[in-house]
Amino acid sequence: MQKKIAIYGKGGIGKSTTVANIAAAYSEIDKNVMVIGCDPKADTTRTLCGKRIPTIVNTLKDNKKPELENLVFKGFNGIKCVESGGPEPGVGCAGRGVIVAMKRLENLNAFDEDFDVILYDVLGDVVCGGFSVPLREDYADEVFIVSSGEYMSLYAANNISRGIKKLKGNLGGIICNCKGLENEEEIVSKFAESIGTQVIGVIGRSNLIQRSELDAKTVVEYAPDSSEAEDYRKLANDIFENDNYSTPEPMADEDFENFFKSFID
Repeated sequence: MQKKIAIYGKGGIGKSTTVANIAAAYSEIDKNVMVIGCDPKADTTRTLCGKRIPTIVNTLKDNKKPELENLVFKGFNGIKCVESGGPEPGVGCAGRGVIVAMKRLENLNAFDEDFDVILYDVLGDVVCGGFSVPLREDYADEVFIVSSGEYMSLYAANNISRGIKKLKGNLGGIICNCKGLENEEEIVSKFAESIGTQVIGVIGRSNLIQRSELDAKTVVEYAPDSSEAEDYRKLANDIFENDNYSTPEPMADEDFENFFKSFID
């Protein structure tokens, strides 16, 4: 059984950290894993490779006919790592970089390998045609949204769920990446219930995760015996074993405002 998973969420909420760590967790149990970063920052695979890797967009500027090994790099435990890349800030459409990257990978038969898990780390919002590619073009079969209990993070999650509904995607749940807020897990759980999904896992706030990233490693590699690494292993397993999917029913903006205000004293 191959799992093709897209991870969405607000910029800066922890998608890349989540994707890299669950990929590392899968590799520990001998699963063949590919990670595709669909963010112009091109930082999804840094902690898997120990450094930033060349992006497909930048590679194509100098090499119009690249081989697969020019675009796909081996990271921790043999994980195949790809970064789509994008234009310089303020120039061009970042989403187009995803479109170019996916088509090039397909043309080079990158998906023909017998992968157990393919993970897509997708920026922010599926409204943009480029960033909706993993869902719209059927590269991914299921979606998980990373969110904290913060207002803007959940607002983005609600907006992303609109795109998932429009594209008839399968939402597997919300990953609660905690920021240490009061009642945070309850807020995220109630939000998930309100849009017709579940909380698939909770990752607590931890300085250890930040330290591992500074060392360009996942916490699974940096501190394999830590409780944080165990949390990512549990999340990876729960995602892999999950068979509870839904088409979300996002809240209207006014309903979302009232929902969030209900948690404010």
